[in-house]
Amino acid sequence: MSAHVAVIGAGIVGAATALEALSAGFRVTIIEPGDPGGEQAASYGNGCWLSPMSVIPPSTPGLWKKVPRFLMDPLGPLAIRWSYFPRVAPWLVKYLLAGWTEAKVEAIARAIRPLLQGAPALHRELAARAGVERLIEQRGLMYIYENRAQFESEAMAWRVRRKVGIEWLELDADEMRQREPELDRRYGFGALVEEGGHCRDPGAYVAALVAQAQAEGAALMRAKATGFRIEGARLKAVLTDSGEVAADRAVICAGAHSKALAAAAGSKVPLETERGYHAMVLDSEVGPRTPLMPYDGKMSVTWTDRGLRCAGQVEIAGLEAAPNWKRAEILRDHLLRSFPNLPRDLPPERVRVWMGHRPSMPDGLPCLGPAAASRDVLLAFGHGHVGLVAAPRSARIVTAMLAGNEPEIPVAPFRPSRFA
Repeated sequence: MSAHVAVIGAGIVGAATALEALSAGFRVTIIEPGDPGGEQAASYGNGCWLSPMSVIPPSTPGLWKKVPRFLMDPLGPLAIRWSYFPRVAPWLVKYLLAGWTEAKVEAIARAIRPLLQGAPALHRELAARAGVERLIEQRGLMYIYENRAQFESEAMAWRVRRKVGIEWLELDADEMRQREPELDRRYGFGALVEEGGHCRDPGAYVAALVAQAQAEGAALMRAKATGFRIEGARLKAVLTDSGEVAADRAVICAGAHSKALAAAAGSKVPLETERGYHAMVLDSEVGPRTPLMPYDGKMSVTWTDRGLRCAGQVEIAGLEAAPNWKRAEILRDHLLRSFPNLPRDLPPERVRVWMGHRPSMPDGLPCLGPAAASRDVLLAFGHGHVGLVAAPRSARIVTAMLAGNEPEIPVAPFRPSRFA
């Protein structure tokens, strides 16, 4: 009989892992307390981008100088709640050190580039398998600036992107007008990365992948995983609030909720939640032709099947703190400034807001590899801002590990023990 794999978590990484494990001949049980693709999950409300160029870690040289501002401005693009600061301080030190120099940023970019490369094509394969290929599009992704000087203020990031093989088209004001006639005219320079793509409805996409896994024989158990029964370094069962699930292997894909599970398998990892927000205008009359990110808004703006979504913001406040919905209102207001033909008097029922938890490691690299207490338990979480784009190849990596095969890309940078 084939080995039984318990996939803990039905977000995008868990859904893709379940399908890959089925293709490799494993029996699969997905353990998930919520609805796959539901609003409780980061996979529901992300920025929709399939961005192979997202190789720059969140921390870059000189960021430490801005920490006082992060503490003083609760509504800035990156904010840290005072009450949470003592708890997050050790993680924040690792976070700042990870991007302390350009050489460190480049090393992270070189490590993560293979994980992201070719992502739109990998997603199309998964979507076609689930009968939802239309949800994956590849029109490119565009960063927009008021002028070239703003673009050049991010020269280090673009220099590193070029070093790891990312190419882009530079657009002047006239080209911007032709491509994006609804965009505010203050934006006069753009960088278009044609290899980028997007998902039209991440929540529906994840739900479809889980449903396909079930159609192919996976079981879906509505329960919360709480730990493991490990005997002699071999996994015997996953513990849940509904009883034990006997399993030969397990993969922890529980996103921001993975830290305690990893510890139960012997791996202490510095996982933190970066809280992100989105605002969505339903039935929008106006929007971009190409998904884009304004320099001054630091948010993605993307058409979805449900409306025009703008997503972004980073708030360090933990898993339990209440949302600060003013952060979503900031996104909405910036969207209105970016597209002046949007109605100024949008009624509340036409704007949906959301908050979710990015599972983030200090160096911007996920954990992909075996737990300390048993090689039968694999960690597959901590993708931070690249969970959606990195999911297909992450799933292929952990499935190769499950089968005892060599992964298709170097995985040493992602080892869970790197912060031990």
